[in-house]
Amino acid sequence: MNIYVNSSAMLTWTDILGTYHSVPCALGYSGIAIKKNEGDGITPVGSFALLNVMVRNDRQALPNTGLSISAISRNDGWCDDPASPDYNNLVRLPYNGSHEKLYRDDGLYDIIVDVDYNRTASIPGKGSAIFIHVAQPAYQPTKGCIALTLTDLLELLKSCDENTRLIINP
Repeated sequence: MNIYVNSSAMLTWTDILGTYHSVPCALGYSGIAIKKNEGDGITPVGSFALLNVMVRNDRQALPNTGLSISAISRNDGWCDDPASPDYNNLVRLPYNGSHEKLYRDDGLYDIIVDVDYNRTASIPGKGSAIFIHVAQPAYQPTKGCIALTLTDLLELLKSCDENTRLIINP
């Protein structure tokens, strides 16, 4: 299955029953483009695998999905430090390098889908922590991720497995 995202902030897919879904999403504050730098606010153009789902299972039931699932713990972070050998990877907190905390109070990371952007043989400074996660109210822009309502994210995950591709076009 393919998931499509366009610059009109719409995410679409056809589920296993053949039902077409089209839902609004939040994108990076700099829109969709070729991502060049860490912190540029761009949602990257391309075709990407979905690696796994991370869940705050103290607040959210495990979703129905064909992707692998892991629990987010209080000590989970994501390295966004281009100088670190852990760049663009899960790290344990406390952590000395620049990082993002995954165990958040605001609910945005209650479910995180790890997108295979700059993950295999990552290039330092090319961008990190590109996820699909829960949207803020009114779909406020992200730092480069794609964000959906919790309901839409759970519905999308029902159709996802290790063969799913996320296709982001400007």
